[in-house]
Amino acid sequence: MAEVQEQRPGAPSPYATGDGPSGPRAGFWRRFVAAFADGILLSIPYWILLAAMNESAASGISLLINIAYFTYLEGSPAGQTIGKKLLGIRVIDFNTGGSIGYPRAFGRYLGRFLSAIALLLGYLWMLWDKEKQTWHDKLVSSVVVPTDAYPVSRWPG
Repeated sequence: MAEVQEQRPGAPSPYATGDGPSGPRAGFWRRFVAAFADGILLSIPYWILLAAMNESAASGISLLINIAYFTYLEGSPAGQTIGKKLLGIRVIDFNTGGSIGYPRAFGRYLGRFLSAIALLLGYLWMLWDKEKQTWHDKLVSSVVVPTDAYPVSRWPG
């Protein structure tokens, strides 16, 4: 197994090729399946809440659970939700390779709404973006990478 070196801020990437991404990036389908798994997981509390209260209250509490889930897990040093952990991918800072932290993870979550506008164009953007970034990645300067290239030392971090 190749040794992965920690990248210093501002240091050129050892993976830079000129016309491709500056390092290994998670592909569309891995990201899609991870998001799908997270969606299934997060639908469970919604359905439980919906059985106990009206739809507006269940939706509001479910939104707060979603915000807490993505902010805490993607902002942690591991940068992984449960879905991302299952698929072997994580969110890191584009410039330093470290954690994006909780404020940027919150911004990344809110940016998902921007990515969903206009027929999910912001999500599909990664298909032709050099760094495979969605709009919500670009918003907070993050990238999603495979954990075999950027290992997680401890989950959730």
